[in-house]
Amino acid sequence: MRPFLGPIWLIAGLLVGCAGSRLPEGSPAGGPSAPEAHLDTVRAGRFDTGKMWTFDDPPVEYFAQRYGFRPTEEWLRHVRMAALRFATYCSASFVSPDGLVMTNHHCARDAAAAVSRPGENLVQNGFYARTLEEERRVPNLFVDQLVLIEDVTRRIERAMAGARTDEERLRAQEAEIRAIEEEYRQRTGLEIQVVSFYNGARFSVYGYKRYRDVRLVFLPELELGYFGGDPDNFTYPRYAFDCAFFRVYDEQGQPLRTEHFFRFNPRGAEEGEPVFVVGNPGRTSRLNTVAQLEFRRDLALPYTLEYLKRRSAILQGVLRRLGEPNPELENQLFSIENTIKAFTGQLRGLRDPYLMARKRAFERDFRRAVEANPTLRSRYGGIWEEIARIRMELRRYYPDLFVFQTQGIGRSQTLALAQAMAAYAHQIQANASTAEIENRRSRIRNWPAPSDRELEANWLEAHLEEARRILGPEDPYVRAALGDRSPQEAARALLSRSRIWDRSYRDSLLEAGSEAILRASDPALLLGRLAEPRLRAAQEANARLASREQVLAGELARALFEVYGSQIPPDATFTLRLADGVVRGYPYNGTLAPHKTTFYGLYDRFRSFDQKAPWSLPERWHHPPPEFDLGTPLNFVSTNDIIGGNSGSPVINRQAEVVGLIFDGNIESLPGEFIYTEETSRAVSVHAGGIIAALRHIYQAERLVRELLGENPGR
Repeated sequence: MRPFLGPIWLIAGLLVGCAGSRLPEGSPAGGPSAPEAHLDTVRAGRFDTGKMWTFDDPPVEYFAQRYGFRPTEEWLRHVRMAALRFATYCSASFVSPDGLVMTNHHCARDAAAAVSRPGENLVQNGFYARTLEEERRVPNLFVDQLVLIEDVTRRIERAMAGARTDEERLRAQEAEIRAIEEEYRQRTGLEIQVVSFYNGARFSVYGYKRYRDVRLVFLPELELGYFGGDPDNFTYPRYAFDCAFFRVYDEQGQPLRTEHFFRFNPRGAEEGEPVFVVGNPGRTSRLNTVAQLEFRRDLALPYTLEYLKRRSAILQGVLRRLGEPNPELENQLFSIENTIKAFTGQLRGLRDPYLMARKRAFERDFRRAVEANPTLRSRYGGIWEEIARIRMELRRYYPDLFVFQTQGIGRSQTLALAQAMAAYAHQIQANASTAEIENRRSRIRNWPAPSDRELEANWLEAHLEEARRILGPEDPYVRAALGDRSPQEAARALLSRSRIWDRSYRDSLLEAGSEAILRASDPALLLGRLAEPRLRAAQEANARLASREQVLAGELARALFEVYGSQIPPDATFTLRLADGVVRGYPYNGTLAPHKTTFYGLYDRFRSFDQKAPWSLPERWHHPPPEFDLGTPLNFVSTNDIIGGNSGSPVINRQAEVVGLIFDGNIESLPGEFIYTEETSRAVSVHAGGIIAALRHIYQAERLVRELLGENPGR
């Protein structure tokens, strides 16, 4: 499950984010197709809000009823302490008593690039340290182990009790959170995070022990770690060897002695067997109201998808023009393509009538429960309508917020600079503080010019196309930008006539003051002066509405907790969760997807695609040794609830043994950002037995195999 592209959230706006398209006949949840569904009779599923259980309040009784398994406090603590957060974007776990750490290949690429020496390309060609001395320390890489959990909800509520406005409540909350984090940091020496659950209805202190000496041990070739490339991404059946191993070292430079770790079970899990995913899911919005989801469906996601598709086409054209590898642009393109695929699935889910009927049914049931209780009705009864009003108001501002945003991949730096200069002039006129004015002035003076003017022209043209489509051809900004010209003609004319990248011209305007900037005839500054006040107004409205909605969301979450208690887990927050499920195949494409795939399938795709990328294999894989059983499972699927951030999570059985390694979800799982279903949604994992078999027979990594199987220490 690839981490989503960070700057995209800036593209999609502040209250919302994401992107998408229409589902084929039949819902991803396996529900009735839209023409056949009696949507007024659809009911919410018990676990539509998910199974991402916190370690603060694990559902022990539910596990006992569902699986005949009642985890003890000792089991839960052991599992929590064996799990890790891998840097700021993935999950991982200890898998030996000597600090061995398991995660995904796609989580390890930056680390592998960082330790590649001149003439090496470890991301492409892989790496294996045959001795401890060969293990390579990765600069700036760390892993976090959750060692402390304490509820601080009442303390934060007391701090907010005297606040009279939404802004005061949020300021009091933020101040108390900062105070708690500093207090616990000083007292424990841990990395401290106050985690908000249920949109601010509950708060916990999470204390992490951070390990900073992390060394690369094993990484397969990219052809294996990302076998099938983008076409196979978010699909199943799947044949990827998406794993990597690191080792944590202690302060004395020795392998860390770890009391808590997951033992490897190469037998894996049988179909129907309960399994648990222990990891750090990044972000979900399953507790959002229907009005919030409809806003994303109608505006945020479609706008963002079109934006990303244009940027993808531009980058592909630039790479063809360059005719040679460009890792920076290729990585941007990879991230965009991955995000397009993920957001498309999310929008498909939001446009699926059956899934949205389930969300409406849940909201209807919840509202009825609130209305049936006079106390709850008086506190929370009007919240849904008020959130809906906020979203309707935001629809007026969102086009400007989206079109005139200056941050994120694919934004024109010429327009960004022009808007910054307009903002600088308005700051002066508004008597902003000297520090604010000087800070923006310094940024403007040192603004880096685009390194590729052709690419800058492409970005500007795309912006003008989007402005015409979203704002309309009669919008004053669009008329000023285009006149009678096409976006391509207007973009190239502007760049040829503008002097904004002339440092001396820019400095002269800054020296002359605000009036000079506001009167300048430069075409870029003309557009900047039109765009900047509209963006500022939209941002101010967004901030006002977001503050109010944040308070309402917290109130609604408190109502949810009063009605349902901990039966419903909170949305994902990139903090440790325990997600239950079973190993199970599913119906797809008119047939059945098996619960597991084998190495036979890997070689079938290799041959079926004539050994061409992205289904090519490294030379060492072309002729596997006779003792390598190609019937060994390679990947498998389960009903566990995962999302981006779960990459690298261990899949364990009831004995807390590793049976697999999460690396992706299938295409049907992509609506999981707002609803969890288990009819056809699946988590995709590397099989523990497949990891052992490949390490032993293809890579001759016997030292690593014996350590994973507990047959010798990793020292």
